[in-house]
Amino acid sequence: MRVLAAMSGGVDSAVAAARAVDAGHDVVGVHLALSAKPGTLRTGSRGCCTIEDSHDARRAADILGIPFYVWDFAERFTEEVVETFVGEYAAGRTPNPCVTCNEKIKFEALLEKALALGFDAVCTGHYARLSVVDGVPELRRSADAHKDQSYVLASLTPEQLRHSLFPLGDSVKSDVRAEAAERGLAVARKPDSHDICFIPDGDTRSFLEKRLGERPGELVDAETGAVLGRHTGVHGFTVGQRKGLGIDAPAPDGRPRYVLSLEPKSGTVKVGSADHLTVRRIDADRPIWPTGRPLAGPTECHVQVRAHGGIAPAVAEAVDGGVSLELREPLTGVAPGQVAVLYREDPAGDVVLGSAKIAATA
Repeated sequence: MRVLAAMSGGVDSAVAAARAVDAGHDVVGVHLALSAKPGTLRTGSRGCCTIEDSHDARRAADILGIPFYVWDFAERFTEEVVETFVGEYAAGRTPNPCVTCNEKIKFEALLEKALALGFDAVCTGHYARLSVVDGVPELRRSADAHKDQSYVLASLTPEQLRHSLFPLGDSVKSDVRAEAAERGLAVARKPDSHDICFIPDGDTRSFLEKRLGERPGELVDAETGAVLGRHTGVHGFTVGQRKGLGIDAPAPDGRPRYVLSLEPKSGTVKVGSADHLTVRRIDADRPIWPTGRPLAGPTECHVQVRAHGGIAPAVAEAVDGGVSLELREPLTGVAPGQVAVLYREDPAGDVVLGSAKIAATA
């Protein structure tokens, strides 16, 4: 096959490209320039898509002996990922930009261009497994539970999965680094990027305030209605947040307070005890079915609401164009805007049944 290897400049994508070469594919490497100011998006292990990263990717491609290009997707990344992120926070929701990036950039914009240029598939360094059962692609959790990235890939369609390769799905990270060193790849010891790539200093609140300005409101006790303080915008908070609330006086019972809900129109942030964070029901909309098969009825599954953690057994049912989830075990810190990913237990690795955006909880 003709394979386009997305090379971020990190160890995972470099080894994934190397394995695609070893498999006999005709491989071309490409680095996505996602920032109009690439020099500003890396601070140590924070951030990505810098000039440094593009150079690292090019050096890896040279060692592998494959052609290499840099494609400028900065404008589309800003529109599809950054502006969506800001808009979601302004609306009182908690988005996952990595999910959006995979959906809109790596497996929509990139894959579309790759297919138009005659490539058969896009190869990435994601830790996830892909199998085909009766002609239907199935996305599964990776062998490395600590690195599993099936959650952030759960928005892919069957057609996108048919043109995707995830060579690292059966590997653990330590083996990938060792393999990179054996191949002479300089990125073998390069730190993993973490947090949000376009907020390299990790200060999400400041990033949002620069774009949204101050939108003052009140911090209100959810039980008594008492005003406990003021804030500069609901975009500075997420459901389940404990620190940085700006409340001077402790709760009467001495227990910590948490953010329970956000009301962007009124600017109200309601806070209360951890007891009120418990969620037993989730209603989600905009479902995506990677297998192409929506739920046929009430379905036992596991639901995951964060990229790492937040997993519980549940009964899922497709309802009115969305998904209703009754949790067998309660979860906490579940916020509108997060993605709920449904998994079916399977001996060969849990299978992604579908994903949807959380709209409401109870």
